[in-house]
Amino acid sequence: MPIRSENHDPAEEIPLTLPNQLEPDNPLWRFAIGFWKQPGVKESCLALQEQGWSVTRILCAGWLALNGHRYSGDEDDTLKAWRKRVTTALRSARQALPKHHEACQSFRPGVAGLELEAERIELALAWHSLMKNNSETCDMHGRDGLIQRNLEAAAPVTGLSRCITPYLNSLARTLANFSKGEPLP
Repeated sequence: MPIRSENHDPAEEIPLTLPNQLEPDNPLWRFAIGFWKQPGVKESCLALQEQGWSVTRILCAGWLALNGHRYSGDEDDTLKAWRKRVTTALRSARQALPKHHEACQSFRPGVAGLELEAERIELALAWHSLMKNNSETCDMHGRDGLIQRNLEAAAPVTGLSRCITPYLNSLARTLANFSKGEPLP
């Protein structure tokens, strides 16, 4: 009989069921690729991730703001399960590998590649959910305010600590100067 930890979640034994019409190459993914390349975005997102934030939530919030839509912060259960069981598990495995150990030099990039593919599927799940649950349209006259509100809605908990403010401000400035991108269909 297998030994189970005290934190065992029986729901984790159920296989994930993904939507049949999942679109990994979608406007949200293309926005993420372009936005990630902007100066300071990667560093800010990864710093927030270290504080418990989801980069997918940040990207959804930003993309929606650029298209004049409010981000509620609500996420599909399948998306949350994928993040927990696949993306986070692969990230943890990559981070556990010694960076400079000779035996891991050929193995580490493969795990990093799998993590990126898991993030792409996670964004496809987010896209699927956003298309299914149209978000509220907002007045574009307050675009900077919408960007800030959406980023705050991406927070893992309510009440933001001051240590994350510089990262949010950096992301908000970059979003305010970023091209609108592909609109919601």
